[in-house]
Amino acid sequence: MQFFQKNSDIKLIAGPCSAENREQILNTAKELSLLDKRIIFRAGVWKPRTRPNTFLGAGDIALNWLNEVQKKLGLYVSTEVAEPEHVEKVLKAGIKIVWIGARTSSNPFSVQKIANALAGTGLSVMVKNPQYPDVDLWIGNIERLLQNGINDIAAIHRGFFPYEKHAYRNIPKWEVPIELKRRLPDLTIFCDPSHISGKRQYIHEISQRALDLNFKGLMIETHINPVEALSDKNQQFDIKQFKELLESLKWRRQVAEDETLNRLIDDIREKIDCVDSQLLELLQLRMKYVDEIGNYKKEHNVSVFQLKRWANILETRLKQAESIGLPDDFVHKLLEMIHKESIRRQSEILRNNNN
Repeated sequence: MQFFQKNSDIKLIAGPCSAENREQILNTAKELSLLDKRIIFRAGVWKPRTRPNTFLGAGDIALNWLNEVQKKLGLYVSTEVAEPEHVEKVLKAGIKIVWIGARTSSNPFSVQKIANALAGTGLSVMVKNPQYPDVDLWIGNIERLLQNGINDIAAIHRGFFPYEKHAYRNIPKWEVPIELKRRLPDLTIFCDPSHISGKRQYIHEISQRALDLNFKGLMIETHINPVEALSDKNQQFDIKQFKELLESLKWRRQVAEDETLNRLIDDIREKIDCVDSQLLELLQLRMKYVDEIGNYKKEHNVSVFQLKRWANILETRLKQAESIGLPDDFVHKLLEMIHKESIRRQSEILRNNNN
């Protein structure tokens, strides 16, 4: 079954973080089904929690509750698989959609075992990004599935472990899923704002950003009573909040329907292309001067890094950027990248001298 291709109108995955009891699952699913019958209902049956003394999911019995949701309410259902044994149990329960979580997708050995277990099952599989921003590892997980004959695959962007203090639970690093889409243009990609945010108050802004970036849809953790949730209560919506979110979001088109507008956008893009070409030529000229200075430093045995010069570059360029309305953070990062490449080129010139 090519679920994600045949059901191109499905844009929402919703349900609680964990399956806690039958009443919680059926009541949540019933309320969601009244909003949209096309929702994929999600719930974790086996929860790979950080601490062993926290709620680890209801376990195998919860598969019966999910099957009941499927039969009684007609919703598609999905749960996480983290072991080959989970795949076998999901199949027996009649569930057709599974996902591989971030912890599992960070380990190629685990993904390979699950991919082997999924071979020939006909299950549709969603793959969350690894905990760290490694697009090749994410693609590698998808390739392991493809090599085992699993062709109905979607990706879920749920953010990356933050190395520094951040308002969000996980850092979005939107450039990573964008690169994934560039390299796998036919891949369906959902965004999981609940895990990126870690807090309800950020879910709307992250959801809208994902839609602005043309993600296929959203995975939103939704609970009949989040205050009493046994896991991740701070990032789960109740049904009313979920409904309000859907009503407030602006779903974007892939392209404008107005041909006049499309032509206007294309004209502006041509101007951007011209500017980009000039930028590259200017960068090439700058690096030519960098190499010229590097040769002088080699000839006179001068060190590559000059602190006073770097401080002057930052001060003057950032002041100029502010005067013309360019964001400080953006220009700072750009200057750092250019400076890093300048250091690399001059270091290589000096190394060649030593050889």
